[in-house]
Amino acid sequence: MADPRLPASEQPGSAPDPRSSSVPEQSGPAPDPRSFPGGDDLRVVRDLYGHPAPAPYAQARVWRRVAAARRRRRLTRLSALSLAAATALAVALMLVRGTPSAVPGRSILLAAASTAASGQQATYWHISRLHDGDRLTELWATRDGRAWTCTSTSTPSAPTSTAAPTTPTSTPAASASHLGRVATPAPPSGPAHEGSCAGRGRVVPVTGRAPFTMAGRDLTFRQIQELPADPAALKERVAAMLPAGSAGLLADALSGLLWSKPSPPAVRAAAYRALADLPDVRYLGGRADPLGRPGEAFSYPLPTGVRRTLIIDPATSQVLAGTDAGGTGGSQIVLTAGWTDQAPNLH
Repeated sequence: MADPRLPASEQPGSAPDPRSSSVPEQSGPAPDPRSFPGGDDLRVVRDLYGHPAPAPYAQARVWRRVAAARRRRRLTRLSALSLAAATALAVALMLVRGTPSAVPGRSILLAAASTAASGQQATYWHISRLHDGDRLTELWATRDGRAWTCTSTSTPSAPTSTAAPTTPTSTPAASASHLGRVATPAPPSGPAHEGSCAGRGRVVPVTGRAPFTMAGRDLTFRQIQELPADPAALKERVAAMLPAGSAGLLADALSGLLWSKPSPPAVRAAAYRALADLPDVRYLGGRADPLGRPGEAFSYPLPTGVRRTLIIDPATSQVLAGTDAGGTGGSQIVLTAGWTDQAPNLH
Protein backbone atom coordinates (compact mmCIF):
# COMPACT_ATOMS: atom_id res chain seq x y z
CA MET A 1 0.00 0.00 0.00
CA ALA A 2 1.24 3.43 -0.85
CA ASP A 3 2.33 5.72 1.93
CA PRO A 4 0.77 9.16 1.39
CA ARG A 5 3.61 10.78 3.32
CA LEU A 6 6.31 9.69 0.82
CA PRO A 7 6.92 10.99 -2.66
CA ALA A 8 6.17 8.63 -5.52
CA SER A 9 9.84 7.95 -6.19
CA GLU A 10 10.33 6.66 -2.64
CA GLN A 11 7.23 4.43 -2.48
CA PRO A 12 7.99 0.77 -1.84
CA GLY A 13 8.48 -1.14 -5.10
CA SER A 14 8.85 1.97 -7.23
CA ALA A 15 11.59 2.22 -9.97
CA PRO A 16 14.51 4.52 -9.26
CA ASP A 17 14.28 7.94 -10.82
CA PRO A 18 17.11 8.32 -13.36
CA ARG A 19 17.20 12.02 -12.55
CA SER A 20 17.91 11.46 -8.83
CA SER A 21 21.06 12.79 -7.13
CA SER A 22 22.60 9.25 -7.03
CA VAL A 23 23.31 9.45 -10.76
CA PRO A 24 26.58 11.28 -11.69
CA GLU A 25 25.97 14.70 -13.03
CA GLN A 26 26.92 15.60 -16.61
CA SER A 27 30.48 16.98 -16.74
CA GLY A 28 30.35 18.63 -20.13
CA PRO A 29 28.06 19.77 -22.94
CA ALA A 30 26.00 16.96 -24.35
CA PRO A 31 26.31 16.14 -28.03
CA ASP A 32 23.28 16.56 -30.19
CA PRO A 33 21.48 13.18 -30.05
CA ARG A 34 20.17 13.80 -33.56
CA SER A 35 23.66 13.66 -34.99
CA PHE A 36 24.02 9.87 -34.71
CA PRO A 37 21.70 6.78 -34.73
CA GLY A 38 20.36 5.66 -31.40
CA GLY A 39 20.99 9.09 -29.97
CA ASP A 40 18.22 8.80 -27.41
CA ASP A 41 19.59 5.54 -26.01
CA LEU A 42 23.08 6.97 -25.74
CA ARG A 43 21.72 10.03 -23.98
CA VAL A 44 20.01 7.80 -21.43
CA VAL A 45 23.25 5.85 -20.84
CA ARG A 46 25.24 9.08 -20.50
CA ASP A 47 22.71 10.48 -18.07
CA LEU A 48 22.90 7.30 -16.02
CA TYR A 49 26.69 6.79 -15.95
CA GLY A 50 28.25 10.13 -16.95
CA HIS A 51 31.12 10.67 -19.52
CA PRO A 52 33.66 7.83 -19.71
CA ALA A 53 37.09 8.50 -18.11
CA PRO A 54 39.95 9.10 -20.65
CA ALA A 55 42.24 6.21 -21.49
CA PRO A 56 45.48 6.00 -19.44
CA TYR A 57 48.20 8.39 -20.72
CA ALA A 58 45.92 9.70 -23.48
CA GLN A 59 46.21 13.28 -22.25
CA ALA A 60 50.02 13.00 -22.11
CA ARG A 61 50.12 11.72 -25.71
CA VAL A 62 47.94 14.58 -26.87
CA TRP A 63 50.17 17.19 -25.18
CA ARG A 64 53.29 15.63 -26.71
CA ARG A 65 51.77 15.97 -30.16
CA VAL A 66 50.77 19.57 -29.50
CA ALA A 67 54.26 20.44 -28.27
CA ALA A 68 55.89 18.78 -31.33
CA ALA A 69 53.65 20.75 -33.67
CA ARG A 70 54.57 23.99 -31.90
CA ARG A 71 58.31 23.18 -32.22
CA ARG A 72 57.95 22.53 -35.95
CA ARG A 73 56.22 25.85 -36.47
CA ARG A 74 58.88 27.66 -34.41
CA LEU A 75 61.76 26.04 -36.36
CA THR A 76 60.11 26.95 -39.66
CA ARG A 77 59.83 30.59 -38.58
CA LEU A 78 63.48 30.62 -37.40
CA SER A 79 64.71 29.14 -40.70
CA ALA A 80 62.85 31.76 -42.67
CA LEU A 81 64.28 34.54 -40.49
CA SER A 82 67.84 33.16 -40.83
CA LEU A 83 67.57 33.02 -44.62
CA ALA A 84 66.26 36.56 -44.75
CA ALA A 85 69.06 37.79 -42.48
CA ALA A 86 71.76 36.09 -44.59
CA THR A 87 70.36 37.59 -47.77
CA ALA A 88 70.24 41.05 -46.23
CA LEU A 89 73.85 40.71 -45.02
CA ALA A 90 75.10 39.70 -48.48
CA VAL A 91 73.32 42.63 -50.11
CA ALA A 92 74.69 45.02 -47.48
CA LEU A 93 78.25 43.81 -48.04
CA MET A 94 77.94 44.34 -51.78
CA LEU A 95 76.60 47.84 -51.27
CA VAL A 96 79.30 48.77 -48.75
CA ARG A 97 82.13 47.56 -50.90
CA GLY A 98 80.81 49.37 -53.94
CA THR A 99 83.01 47.21 -56.19
CA PRO A 100 82.39 44.19 -58.42
CA SER A 101 82.13 40.87 -56.65
CA ALA A 102 85.41 39.25 -55.65
CA VAL A 103 84.31 35.91 -57.07
CA PRO A 104 84.63 36.89 -60.77
CA GLY A 105 88.00 38.56 -60.06
CA ARG A 106 89.37 35.42 -58.42
CA SER A 107 88.14 33.30 -61.32
CA ILE A 108 89.93 35.61 -63.77
CA LEU A 109 93.23 35.32 -61.88
CA LEU A 110 92.90 31.54 -61.71
CA ALA A 111 92.19 31.41 -65.45
CA ALA A 112 95.33 33.47 -66.09
CA ALA A 113 97.25 31.04 -63.86
CA SER A 114 96.15 28.10 -66.00
CA THR A 115 97.34 29.89 -69.13
CA ALA A 116 100.66 30.85 -67.51
CA ALA A 117 101.35 27.27 -66.48
CA SER A 118 101.41 26.15 -70.12
CA GLY A 119 104.22 28.53 -71.11
CA GLN A 120 107.71 27.61 -72.29
CA GLN A 121 111.21 28.96 -71.75
CA ALA A 122 113.92 29.76 -74.28
CA THR A 123 117.48 31.14 -74.38
CA TYR A 124 116.80 34.77 -73.44
CA TRP A 125 114.21 36.44 -71.33
CA HIS A 126 113.29 39.84 -72.78
CA ILE A 127 111.00 42.69 -71.72
CA SER A 128 110.36 46.07 -73.33
CA ARG A 129 108.52 48.75 -71.32
CA LEU A 130 107.43 52.34 -71.83
CA HIS A 131 107.75 54.36 -68.60
CA ASP A 132 105.49 57.38 -68.07
CA GLY A 133 104.92 57.63 -71.80
CA ASP A 134 108.39 58.89 -72.78
CA ARG A 135 111.14 56.53 -71.58
CA LEU A 136 111.67 53.15 -73.22
CA THR A 137 113.71 50.42 -71.53
CA GLU A 138 114.64 46.92 -72.65
CA LEU A 139 116.25 44.08 -70.76
CA TRP A 140 117.62 40.70 -71.84
CA ALA A 141 118.78 38.02 -69.42
CA THR A 142 120.18 34.50 -69.71
CA ARG A 143 120.22 31.54 -67.37
CA ASP A 144 123.92 31.94 -66.62
CA GLY A 145 123.32 35.36 -65.07
CA ARG A 146 124.32 37.61 -67.99
CA ALA A 147 122.07 40.57 -68.78
CA TRP A 148 121.93 43.52 -71.17
CA THR A 149 119.88 46.68 -71.06
CA CYS A 150 118.99 49.59 -73.31
CA THR A 151 117.33 52.91 -72.45
CA SER A 152 115.90 55.57 -74.75
CA THR A 153 114.20 58.82 -73.81
CA SER A 154 112.58 59.34 -77.21
CA THR A 155 109.02 58.15 -77.56
CA PRO A 156 108.53 55.09 -79.78
CA SER A 157 105.74 54.98 -82.26
CA ALA A 158 102.54 53.66 -80.74
CA PRO A 159 101.45 50.15 -81.72
CA THR A 160 98.92 50.09 -84.51
CA SER A 161 96.98 47.16 -83.04
CA THR A 162 95.38 46.45 -79.70
CA ALA A 163 97.01 43.04 -79.33
CA ALA A 164 98.58 41.89 -76.08
CA PRO A 165 102.31 42.41 -75.58
CA THR A 166 104.20 40.49 -78.23
CA THR A 167 106.30 37.56 -77.19
CA PRO A 168 109.79 37.78 -78.76
CA THR A 169 110.57 35.11 -81.35
CA SER A 170 113.68 33.83 -83.02
CA THR A 171 112.77 35.22 -86.44
CA PRO A 172 110.63 38.22 -87.40
CA ALA A 173 107.90 36.16 -89.06
CA ALA A 174 107.92 33.25 -86.64
CA SER A 175 105.20 32.48 -84.16
CA ALA A 176 105.72 31.08 -80.69
CA SER A 177 103.75 29.78 -77.74
CA HIS A 178 106.04 31.13 -75.04
CA LEU A 179 104.09 32.19 -71.92
CA GLY A 180 101.07 30.40 -73.32
CA ARG A 181 100.31 32.68 -76.27
CA VAL A 182 101.03 33.01 -79.98
CA ALA A 183 103.17 35.98 -80.90
CA THR A 184 102.27 38.41 -83.65
CA PRO A 185 104.81 39.00 -86.43
CA ALA A 186 107.40 41.57 -85.38
CA PRO A 187 107.25 44.93 -87.18
CA PRO A 188 110.13 46.05 -89.41
CA SER A 189 113.30 47.06 -87.60
CA GLY A 190 114.43 50.67 -87.50
CA PRO A 191 114.10 53.82 -85.41
CA ALA A 192 110.33 53.47 -85.30
CA HIS A 193 110.44 49.79 -84.31
CA GLU A 194 107.71 49.55 -81.69
CA GLY A 195 108.90 48.19 -78.38
CA SER A 196 112.58 48.55 -79.26
CA CYS A 197 115.14 51.24 -78.51
CA ALA A 198 117.12 50.25 -81.63
CA GLY A 199 118.49 53.40 -83.25
CA ARG A 200 117.75 55.47 -80.12
CA GLY A 201 119.92 53.80 -77.52
CA ARG A 202 122.82 51.42 -77.05
CA VAL A 203 122.56 47.90 -75.67
CA VAL A 204 125.05 47.53 -72.82
CA PRO A 205 125.77 44.70 -70.39
CA VAL A 206 124.49 44.93 -66.82
CA THR A 207 127.48 44.89 -64.47
CA GLY A 208 128.11 45.45 -60.78
CA ARG A 209 124.60 44.55 -59.70
CA ALA A 210 121.87 41.97 -60.19
CA PRO A 211 119.57 42.69 -63.14
CA PHE A 212 116.45 42.25 -61.00
CA THR A 213 115.25 43.54 -57.66
CA MET A 214 112.46 42.81 -55.19
CA ALA A 215 111.51 45.52 -52.69
CA GLY A 216 114.82 47.25 -53.34
CA ARG A 217 116.92 44.11 -52.86
CA ASP A 218 118.93 42.51 -55.65
CA LEU A 219 117.55 39.29 -57.06
CA THR A 220 119.50 36.97 -59.32
CA PHE A 221 118.24 34.91 -62.22
CA ARG A 222 118.99 31.73 -60.27
CA GLN A 223 117.02 32.87 -57.21
CA ILE A 224 113.99 33.50 -59.40
CA GLN A 225 114.28 30.12 -61.10
CA GLU A 226 114.45 28.35 -57.73
CA LEU A 227 111.23 29.86 -56.33
CA PRO A 228 108.58 27.26 -55.36
CA ALA A 229 105.67 26.53 -57.66
CA ASP A 230 103.17 25.98 -54.82
CA PRO A 231 101.11 29.16 -54.12
CA ALA A 232 101.32 28.91 -50.32
CA ALA A 233 105.04 28.09 -50.35
CA LEU A 234 105.71 30.88 -52.85
CA LYS A 235 103.88 33.41 -50.70
CA GLU A 236 105.88 32.33 -47.65
CA ARG A 237 109.20 32.46 -49.53
CA VAL A 238 108.53 35.90 -51.03
CA ALA A 239 107.41 37.27 -47.65
CA ALA A 240 110.69 36.03 -46.13
CA MET A 241 112.67 37.81 -48.87
CA LEU A 242 111.10 41.20 -48.12
CA PRO A 243 112.76 43.66 -45.73
CA ALA A 244 111.53 43.70 -42.15
CA GLY A 245 108.32 45.66 -41.69
CA SER A 246 107.37 45.58 -45.38
CA ALA A 247 104.50 43.11 -45.27
CA GLY A 248 102.45 45.59 -47.30
CA LEU A 249 104.69 44.88 -50.28
CA LEU A 250 103.69 41.23 -50.60
CA ALA A 251 101.11 41.78 -53.35
CA ASP A 252 103.51 43.99 -55.31
CA ALA A 253 106.35 41.48 -54.95
CA LEU A 254 104.15 38.63 -56.16
CA SER A 255 102.85 40.67 -59.09
CA GLY A 256 106.42 41.45 -60.13
CA LEU A 257 106.92 37.74 -60.77
CA LEU A 258 104.22 37.95 -63.44
CA TRP A 259 105.92 40.39 -65.78
CA SER A 260 109.12 42.14 -64.62
CA LYS A 261 111.14 39.01 -63.83
CA PRO A 262 112.06 35.81 -65.76
CA SER A 263 109.81 33.56 -63.67
CA PRO A 264 109.35 29.97 -64.84
CA PRO A 265 105.83 29.20 -66.09
CA ALA A 266 104.94 27.23 -62.95
CA VAL A 267 106.10 30.09 -60.72
CA ARG A 268 104.06 32.63 -62.71
CA ALA A 269 101.01 30.38 -62.30
CA ALA A 270 101.64 30.11 -58.55
CA ALA A 271 101.98 33.90 -58.28
CA TYR A 272 98.60 34.38 -59.96
CA ARG A 273 97.00 31.85 -57.59
CA ALA A 274 98.61 33.46 -54.53
CA LEU A 275 97.33 36.91 -55.61
CA ALA A 276 93.84 35.45 -56.03
CA ASP A 277 93.76 34.64 -52.30
CA LEU A 278 95.14 37.94 -50.99
CA PRO A 279 92.39 40.03 -49.35
CA ASP A 280 94.00 43.34 -50.39
CA VAL A 281 93.80 42.55 -54.11
CA ARG A 282 90.67 44.20 -55.52
CA TYR A 283 89.04 43.45 -58.85
CA LEU A 284 88.05 46.63 -60.71
CA GLY A 285 86.38 45.10 -63.76
CA GLY A 286 87.23 45.26 -67.45
CA ARG A 287 89.49 48.14 -68.50
CA ALA A 288 91.68 49.10 -71.46
CA ASP A 289 95.33 50.02 -70.99
CA PRO A 290 96.77 53.38 -72.22
CA LEU A 291 97.27 51.84 -75.68
CA GLY A 292 93.65 50.78 -75.89
CA ARG A 293 94.26 47.06 -75.37
CA PRO A 294 91.37 45.46 -73.45
CA GLY A 295 92.05 43.63 -70.21
CA GLU A 296 90.98 43.08 -66.62
CA ALA A 297 92.04 45.53 -63.90
CA PHE A 298 93.19 44.65 -60.39
CA SER A 299 94.58 46.94 -57.70
CA TYR A 300 96.38 46.57 -54.40
CA PRO A 301 97.74 49.06 -51.83
CA LEU A 302 101.38 50.02 -51.36
CA PRO A 303 102.85 51.04 -47.98
CA THR A 304 103.00 54.66 -49.23
CA GLY A 305 99.20 54.80 -49.46
CA VAL A 306 99.23 54.62 -53.25
CA ARG A 307 97.12 51.99 -54.97
CA ARG A 308 98.81 50.22 -57.87
CA THR A 309 96.61 48.96 -60.70
CA LEU A 310 97.60 46.16 -63.06
CA ILE A 311 95.73 45.43 -66.27
CA ILE A 312 96.13 41.84 -67.36
CA ASP A 313 95.03 39.78 -70.34
CA PRO A 314 93.85 36.47 -68.82
CA ALA A 315 93.74 34.79 -72.24
CA THR A 316 97.53 35.21 -72.58
CA SER A 317 98.44 35.64 -68.87
CA GLN A 318 100.31 38.82 -69.89
CA VAL A 319 100.40 42.01 -67.85
CA LEU A 320 99.54 44.89 -70.20
CA ALA A 321 100.23 47.88 -67.97
CA GLY A 322 100.74 49.07 -64.44
CA THR A 323 99.74 52.48 -63.09
CA ASP A 324 99.94 54.19 -59.71
CA ALA A 325 97.24 56.48 -58.36
CA GLY A 326 96.97 58.79 -55.37
CA GLY A 327 100.49 60.12 -55.48
CA THR A 328 103.16 59.65 -58.12
CA GLY A 329 100.84 58.75 -60.95
CA GLY A 330 103.64 56.73 -62.58
CA SER A 331 102.86 54.24 -65.32
CA GLN A 332 104.49 51.39 -67.19
CA ILE A 333 103.22 49.90 -70.44
CA VAL A 334 104.47 46.44 -71.37
CA LEU A 335 105.25 46.32 -75.09
CA THR A 336 106.91 42.88 -75.25
CA ALA A 337 107.59 40.32 -72.55
CA GLY A 338 108.65 36.70 -72.54
CA TRP A 339 111.21 34.18 -73.69
CA THR A 340 113.00 34.28 -77.02
CA ASP A 341 115.92 32.72 -78.88
CA GLN A 342 116.80 36.06 -80.48
CA ALA A 343 119.91 37.65 -78.94
CA PRO A 344 120.16 41.39 -78.28
CA ASN A 345 121.85 43.49 -80.96
CA LEU A 346 125.19 44.38 -79.38
CA HIS A 347 126.55 46.33 -82.40
